[in-house]
Amino acid sequence: MSTDAVTSSDEGTRTGSGGARRWFREHVMASFDTFGRQMGMFVEVFRVLIVDIVKRRFPFREFIRQCAFMSSTSVFPTLLVAIPIGVIVSIQVSNIAGQIGATSFSGAATGLGVIRQGAPLVTSLLLAGAVGSAIAADLGSRTIRDEIDAMRVMGVNPIQRLISPRLLATMVVSFLLCGFVCFVGFITGYVFNVYFQGGTPGSYTGTFASFASTSDLAFAIIKAVIFGAIVAVVACDRGLTTKGGPAGVANSVNAAVVNSVLLLFTVNVALTQLFAILVPARVV
Repeated sequence: MSTDAVTSSDEGTRTGSGGARRWFREHVMASFDTFGRQMGMFVEVFRVLIVDIVKRRFPFREFIRQCAFMSSTSVFPTLLVAIPIGVIVSIQVSNIAGQIGATSFSGAATGLGVIRQGAPLVTSLLLAGAVGSAIAADLGSRTIRDEIDAMRVMGVNPIQRLISPRLLATMVVSFLLCGFVCFVGFITGYVFNVYFQGGTPGSYTGTFASFASTSDLAFAIIKAVIFGAIVAVVACDRGLTTKGGPAGVANSVNAAVVNSVLLLFTVNVALTQLFAILVPARVV
């Protein structure tokens, strides 16, 4: 083998290993850095939020404004998604239950499907798409216009003035929307089962009450609140770390939605398994 061939092979090996290290540093390590930064923001925002509420300096006007904005942008899309979810669950469950002669259990399956999984996920995904993107775009625009740096120069804490009211507003709206989706899902499943699939009101409500308990509703609301906090923290972090002008704002919005969805499904798996261990399903 010639010397040139050996040299070329060594250079190719070094280039390949250097590319692998660069990919690991730019993607894997950057992901861990982002996760650590977001966890740090989560802790800091909650600390500031609690201190401000105790000391009565929490910006309630901004909190109310954010609640109104988030509700107006997410209630109608949530309704449009909650109705098909209830219908789809009712159709699938009734078809399977009819084949085994257990049509009376449609209410139970609808309760478990919509309340335990459907309502929190629908709420959080719509918040990530509508509210999270708006938060990331707003804070990203402020960042590239140097408004955030100007606030710091003037001694104003952006976390106290901008982040904490958005976090609390997202959690409150998540709580309310989750209850709304649970109600709409139950009513939709009831109407479709009774009026279109030949079910009876007594069997639907009876099996629903037998399988779906108050702990299911409480767990769904807790999950929705946690998911809302995740959406708010990820969106705020992406907005505050925006770089590159208007194009960077678009990238931050995209990253906020994608990261939120990935985290939501990952956390949902862990919380669902935890709930299954602590509160196993049973017939009352």
